[in-house]
Amino acid sequence: MSKLICTWPPTSVLGYFRGMRGSIESMTRVLAELQLGSSGRLSVDSIMAPSPTLLAQAIIALKKAYPLLSLDVTLDTSDRLLELLREGVLAVAVGRIRGGQWADYEFTPLENEALAIVVGMHHPLARQKSVPFDRLLGYPWILQPTGSPMREVLEQEFRMQQAPLPRGLIETASILTTTNLIAETDMIGVVPLSIADTYARHGLLRVLPCPIRHKMESFGSITRRDRPLIEATRFFLAALHQREQPAGV
Repeated sequence: MSKLICTWPPTSVLGYFRGMRGSIESMTRVLAELQLGSSGRLSVDSIMAPSPTLLAQAIIALKKAYPLLSLDVTLDTSDRLLELLREGVLAVAVGRIRGGQWADYEFTPLENEALAIVVGMHHPLARQKSVPFDRLLGYPWILQPTGSPMREVLEQEFRMQQAPLPRGLIETASILTTTNLIAETDMIGVVPLSIADTYARHGLLRVLPCPIRHKMESFGSITRRDRPLIEATRFFLAALHQREQPAGV
């Protein structure tokens, strides 16, 4: 009975094991980077209000600390971002959370959201130093859809002013649509004050001197209680809340 004997030159065997060792070390580095957050991808969803200030500053700090990290940032409503967080699409969200949802999430408040009444640069009220609320009622309005937190606050404001909601409303959650409409018409819109101030500094709209007394509930960072956070996510949360950064960064 013959035997088939295959012999490899020692250099080939060593080369094979060196290649395998290199692959294992490479995989170990990738896994370590993913754990530390220095590479890979982090997904963040946020409502519009903190995007020009708190969110932007946290992103800048995160990219300085983790330049290889890919960051996926989207803007959405609080109900939608909680849905994405629940599905595991997001690592962290910035928005609002309601009573029945507290058990599953860790919520850390950031600040209350003030609202501003805005018009286009050409609007008849744009140059007024003081605008009583009743003077606004003669113009068409753009409001958030019924049932949204912002809409609920505005309905409270109208009730306090003993004024009916304007007829012929345009309802949209899009800040971009609102700003485009007021730029071309005499419509009146309501947006978060942080957004309004940013647009006003660039000469894109006017904030009317007619403050809204009601404020929305606090928004903040939201994470899943049942999922551990990688170091990059912890860093992002610390930067968002302007706390001391995690050790080792």
